[in-house]
Amino acid sequence: MKRQMKFAFLAGLLALGTALAGCGNSAGNTGSNSGSETTQPANSGSGAGSEASAGEKAGGKIVIASIGPLSGPNSAYGETAKEGAEYALSSRKEDFKKLGFDIELLPQDDQADPKQAVAAAEAAITNKDVLAVVGHVTTGAAISASVKYDQEGLAMVAPSATGIQLTEEGKKVVFRVCARDDAQGSQAAVYAKNELNVKKLFVLHDKQAYGQGLAEQVKAQVEKDGGVELVGYEGITAGEKDYSAIVNQIVAKKPDLVYFGGYYAEGGILIKQLREKGYEGGFMGADGLDSDEMVKIAGKAADGVIYTSTVGDVGATDEGKKWVEEFEKNTGKKVGIFTSLGYDAMNTVLHGVEEAIKANNGNKPTREQVVEALKKVNDFQGKFMKVGFDEKGDNSFAQVFVYKFENGQKVYVGQVQK
Repeated sequence: MKRQMKFAFLAGLLALGTALAGCGNSAGNTGSNSGSETTQPANSGSGAGSEASAGEKAGGKIVIASIGPLSGPNSAYGETAKEGAEYALSSRKEDFKKLGFDIELLPQDDQADPKQAVAAAEAAITNKDVLAVVGHVTTGAAISASVKYDQEGLAMVAPSATGIQLTEEGKKVVFRVCARDDAQGSQAAVYAKNELNVKKLFVLHDKQAYGQGLAEQVKAQVEKDGGVELVGYEGITAGEKDYSAIVNQIVAKKPDLVYFGGYYAEGGILIKQLREKGYEGGFMGADGLDSDEMVKIAGKAADGVIYTSTVGDVGATDEGKKWVEEFEKNTGKKVGIFTSLGYDAMNTVLHGVEEAIKANNGNKPTREQVVEALKKVNDFQGKFMKVGFDEKGDNSFAQVFVYKFENGQKVYVGQVQK
């Protein structure tokens, strides 16, 4: 018993020392908006218990985390979303200074890996100044991380994670600005039937949350509507370089269209090997194919590939073209696949934080107050989209668009009509 009391006493001293160290060094707990991945500072807070109280005075630091793949094969998605989020935040810095707050970005790399996503989420959670997260960018990572955010009451606004499961599990802190897979997948099936006149369809996926979720929705819509024969439904293993077995199967079935739920790394290989085997039908996917790397991998075989996207044509209007010019001039970066989604996701978050500040009489809000403010967003006009969250956290105004590759370039086709 005495030994147990001794251990308890020592543990208490250790906890007290840690708390004092965290309070004394909070000024050094800064994020980074330099565009490079930032490692988590050692002197961060300790989760929900360290967040600002409702009675905290006006002023101080507010940090918004931006989390997605900044390295690995899916880094193009994470980098472009982060660049858009960073640009939005930098554009609002002066507004928040007038309210008495220094606002900063904390980029984190989850490598599009569910396990790494949890680690990145924990890093954001333990920084007491982080009031919300723009992320995660990919579905599997977002779903895994959302469990942590829900436990700690930290809001996440996903710019591009489309998986249905993300907002179907009843978590109170999860939001997204993009369309869900059931919208993208089902509308892709309708487009294939009505606009591409497909009669025979082969559905393929990469056995991952994003890709398989899309494929399942395409399959379900085809079976519901009828008029299109489903001649195959198979999964492949992501990361492989030789898909000759499934390619031979597809060629033998002679479908009018192959729908692939997955990313450009596998999509590029598949269409290239299909063309080499003599396949003459169409190839369709979703925004996982939206990358310059798709063309680099597939070469001329990429021409004619169609894909749906939750992202509209940013440069379709004069205002959009002006924004693109300003963005590229000010950042030295090209507008990429998820730049606009990252931009509007961050703008939505900042709107929520600003509303929470107002509701808290100009004082720094708690994480819970930010969550409540985001729940009330029902008609926020971002730069490229309107945002209104339903009871699940989905955007009621989200849309689906169609693109295709021509001569190595992506070409905007139009909005899918529901």
